[in-house]
Formats: sequence, C-alpha cells, structure tokens
Amino acid sequence: MQCDVLVVGAGFAGMVMAERLSSIGKHCVIVDKRPHIGGNAYDYYDDAGVLIHPYGPHLFHTNSDRIFEYLSQFTKWIPATYTASSYARGRLWSFPVNLKTYEQFIGMPSTTEDMEAYLASVRVPIENPKNSEEAIVSQVGWEFYETFYKGYVMKMWGRSPRDLDASVCQRLPIRTTRNDLYFNDKHQCMPAEGYTKMFQRMRPHTANLILGVDYRELKCGYDHLVYTGPIDQFFNCIHGPLPYRSLRFEPSTFGPDALKDGFWQETTSVSYPDAGVPFTRDIEIKHATSQACENSTVIREYPESVGEPYYPIPAPDATVAYEKYRVLAEQTKNVTFVGRLARYKYLNMDQTVGMALSEFEKLRGML
Repeated sequence: MQCDVLVVGAGFAGMVMAERLSSIGKHCVIVDKRPHIGGNAYDYYDDAGVLIHPYGPHLFHTNSDRIFEYLSQFTKWIPATYTASSYARGRLWSFPVNLKTYEQFIGMPSTTEDMEAYLASVRVPIENPKNSEEAIVSQVGWEFYETFYKGYVMKMWGRSPRDLDASVCQRLPIRTTRNDLYFNDKHQCMPAEGYTKMFQRMRPHTANLILGVDYRELKCGYDHLVYTGPIDQFFNCIHGPLPYRSLRFEPSTFGPDALKDGFWQETTSVSYPDAGVPFTRDIEIKHATSQACENSTVIREYPESVGEPYYPIPAPDATVAYEKYRVLAEQTKNVTFVGRLARYKYLNMDQTVGMALSEFEKLRGML
C-alpha cells in the first residue's frame, strides 16, 4: 500500500488533518490501534440505549467561530449547558465556586458584594502564581482551596497542586454571581447525533481507514507522516518515558424507577474532592446530550498512574523531560506531530482542532 500521507490516530487531530489534506487531493491512509474512530471522543449507545462517552465526558465549548464553523460542516448542534457540583464534607455544593457556593458556605442568602468582600479578606496576596496551589489560594483563600481543590487535584494528578502548573486550576472559573455554568465560552453545544456520527462524516471518502492495527505493523509507504500518539513512544522512549495520567471508568446503568425526572444525579458532573474517596467524579452525560431515554448511565472515574495515556502531566519536570523529545521532533523530517499526546499539552477539543487546522496550513504548501 502506498499513500501521500499516513495519519496515525483517528481522533480529532488525525481526522481533521486527514480531511483537510484530502480536500487538496492528497491520498491519506488513517490508522488507529483502537477498533473505532473518534479517539477519546468516541461515543456509542450502550445496552440500555443510553448514548455514553466511554472515555470521559466530552463537552464541546469554544470561543472560536473558525473552529465552530469548520466542525459545523459535519454535524448539526444542540445547545448544551454543562453543570457540575462537588460532594465534600458530607454534602453537595454548587461548583465551580460561585455565589451559590458562598451562600451554602455561610448558610444564608448573600450578595455579590458580600462575597467579593469575603474573598478579599481571605485571599493570599500572590501576584504571579507559580503553581496550582498559589493560583487558587490567591483567588479564594485556604478554606475553599482545602475543601474543593486540594484533594481532587492530588487524586487526579497523583501530585500536590503545588507541584503542578498554575494553569491546571486556572481552567475553572471563579464567579461572585449565581452563574454556575462550567464554561464561559461563546459556543457551548453538543453534536446533535453524537461525536461518532460527526467523525464518520468527517472521514474523507478517498482515504483508507484501518482500525485495530498499530501503525508500526502496517505495511504502507508514504511521503509524509502525521503522528498524533504519545511522542515518547514514537522515539521508543529514548530519553525515558514521559509521565502521563490514565483513567479507569466504571459505568452503572439505572432504570426509570431509580431516576428522578430522568436523571440519577442533579448535574452532569459530581466531583469528590475528599482524599478518602478513591474516585474523582461521577458523570451523567445525558444531562448534556439531552437524550430522550428512560434509562441513564453514570460513569465513575478512577485516576491511575498506569494504563492508556490520557493526560500529559502539566508540571515543570514533565515539561523539561518533554523538551528533549520536542527537539527530536523538530529534527525529524517528513513527520508532523499534532495533538495532545504528540505535543504533550493539556488541550481541549477545540484547541486540538485549531492546532490541526494550523498544521495543515503549514503543510499544504510543502507537500
């Protein structure tokens, strides 16, 4: 088999690159070791008829009209608001931190002005936070940090927040209004028929798709390689393996008799920051998909240090380790590294799409 471009990975990064390259007449072969397209965004209907996200929730949000319009070629959208809560100290709290959280904390109705005054009195004066602990205590003080952030972050990443980049905790908004939505982005929606259907439409008809095969085992000649897998594995871990965080997922399905108004829990996500709880969150994606189904499935997430690499570790030592591979990547001809694992960056879906679109523009004049 011979092609112009071999694309390793059928997730967002790989499929966007394959679609764009095919649009300018390049013959692509797309290969993925998993038996399905869509990467971690793959979704399907389980035995109870519930559309689930088996690799964790994929809640689409972006401020980029360009990215939204590009993906809109392959899907219609349904509006979605992503709500979350936190179960700590034996009770459920509104989360991310907002005025409702503060009212629960003091046990009475309050105002934006009162909450702002409280935060001003407890904030730790840190002008340029160097890590995630400093990023949070400089905004909400020690008590909220200890209650909602510290334990969760330590379980999720296997490291203290003080050992992680400030960006980890800065991803979450902190508001002094009753706005309890998880994101602030202009576009917050879900593919109307799910992500898998979107990827099926994105797949170029001229491209060969090979699933369930490691690209190293594929006998295929190519002029250029697009690689979206772990960058250290591409180089056979010559500088040692990079640290990643993995997840184990445990689904539980509930029938209509166990549900309240069609749902098991009140919000899409319920996080469990208490250190004594071994899992980090429960996800009921039906809240976001708005699926009309009498059953519901909740997926519980257990972070692990081994297994499928899901998250690059956003920490200074990991960045230093990655730098050696970045240099190797720059020196490697006819290979484009794109995506969360190939660039060792904690990227959202829209950021991955944006990166792939930008890499395509760089490539189109070179191939």
